[in-house]
Amino acid sequence: MPTFTALTSLPGKAPAEALGEALERLEPAPTGVGVSEIEDGSGLWEVGGYFIEQPDEVALSLLAAAFGSKDFAVSELPDTDWVAHVRRELSPVEAGRFFVYGSHDADKLPEASIGLLIEAAMAFGTGHHGTTLGCLRALDRLIDAGFVAESVADIGCGTAVLGMAAAKVYPNVVMASDIDQVAVDVAEVNVSCNGLAGRVKCIEAAGFEHPELASAAPFDLIFANILKGPLIDLAPSMSAACAPGGYVILSGLLNEQAAEVIGVYTQNGYNLIQHDEIVEWSTLTLRKKEG
Repeated sequence: MPTFTALTSLPGKAPAEALGEALERLEPAPTGVGVSEIEDGSGLWEVGGYFIEQPDEVALSLLAAAFGSKDFAVSELPDTDWVAHVRRELSPVEAGRFFVYGSHDADKLPEASIGLLIEAAMAFGTGHHGTTLGCLRALDRLIDAGFVAESVADIGCGTAVLGMAAAKVYPNVVMASDIDQVAVDVAEVNVSCNGLAGRVKCIEAAGFEHPELASAAPFDLIFANILKGPLIDLAPSMSAACAPGGYVILSGLLNEQAAEVIGVYTQNGYNLIQHDEIVEWSTLTLRKKEG
């Protein structure tokens, strides 16, 4: 069954979020909507949706006109080759020893860096420069401190860039999960492109609700680069899945949301180790208490 996408862009976070909310109310309804800042310094935000039915292009045109965005670009993506249709050029991101790049920037990979090739970026939620950068910097700092993780989980993995980063430095299989099967498909493509097949296991799961995650727990390191609400909801199950003395790296948070999340995780047995702010985004590194 084909998948349809509808993508547009417009300046400003608030208008983009408002358009995203309006897009969710469209009929036929999209199966998923994403709003993310385009990482090219233009100030533009991308709004897009996935559809399992042909979207109403007249309704999309009216939405674009109402919110002052560019016209939606609608594409049909057959299951067999949809990833090839959604490749986009990503600006390289440097985070300590890690270098995230697209194939078009392969010649820019520094010799001493750990390269993470991201070929497809249709998994919404991973394009926020501040959140991905913050998580990679947090991992880089743990590595510098001598921390070695025997078991790692990347919850809400999107493109699996964080899980792959861990797999590049730690020896065992990393579990990468997402609630969206499209994101899991993207993750599997990226894992293969990075030569990590068999080293990063990609599964569709809501939070920690999957037998393979349960069997791999407890985890020494858990990434969750998602949103405030899901992070708060996941706090008890994340605590149960984390080994004593283990770390969680959380992001997808606006700076003003961080205190609430820190409070919830403190109540669930964690100590805050580091709070990083990159522009408006926060990344939290917390450690589970021992004993």
